[in-house]
Amino acid sequence: MPRITSLHWKLFEKFLFKHGCEFKREKGDHRIYNKKGIKRPVVIPRDSDLPAFIIINNLKVLGISREEYLRDIHDI
Repeated sequence: MPRITSLHWKLFEKFLFKHGCEFKREKGDHRIYNKKGIKRPVVIPRDSDLPAFIIINNLKVLGISREEYLRDIHDI
């Protein structure tokens, strides 16, 4: 199985929008997104590249599998 690697935050933001998240607010350099049905917001820093652990943690919040992420990220 391919590994999840770092990704530019704007590309991950497009992935979030594709999965129904909406931008709510920005605090400092962190962007916060909400989606109906999730228990807590998705938070990503506005650094150039997001480390893999941030992507993995946010996938858990969204309930998206690694396979689904890897399939969808190539379509963006």
